[in-house]
Amino acid sequence: MKPMKSGFESIRNYLGSKKEKGRRKIALLVDGPNMLRKEFQINLEEIRDVLKDYGSIKIGRVFLNQYASDKLVEAIETQGLEPIICTSDVDVRLAVEGMELVFSPVIDTIALVTRDADFKPLLSKANEHGKETILFGAEPGLSIALKNSADYVIILKEGIMEHEYNSRDLKKSGAEESSEVPLPGEG
Repeated sequence: MKPMKSGFESIRNYLGSKKEKGRRKIALLVDGPNMLRKEFQINLEEIRDVLKDYGSIKIGRVFLNQYASDKLVEAIETQGLEPIICTSDVDVRLAVEGMELVFSPVIDTIALVTRDADFKPLLSKANEHGKETILFGAEPGLSIALKNSADYVIILKEGIMEHEYNSRDLKKSGAEESSEVPLPGEG
């Protein structure tokens, strides 16, 4: 996989080029304790806006532990997302709800915001059942196995979104792997 630097507009164009006829029905699941940290500068509004260009967010949930501040919960609700407070392991709750969505006829795309390799089986099962998968991850610490399991990978570095081509993107576009792979729609 070759990382491709791009800004917010380029990411919107990237996902927009992936649109099929009709809008995608998206479930957005956010691993709060792993991703909503100051060092990652995650902007849920930007993620939501990128996904809205791609389809309709039917379910938007942010999974938090019991130590989440009231201010964080309020900020998540302000974004139109549902905070899910977990008294036990956040990963287990997110994985269980994610698996329910794999079998939901209402959802055709699962967007996951995490770095954690624990969610590789969720992405694999979603792909196996014909769901499209989008991973929003952050460096450092983004699992390579997780990246390789998603249809589309968007990396968040210092508040800037970049996307990576995976082998499926290259095969679909007919491009050979090189350091100069154009963004979809750019040539």
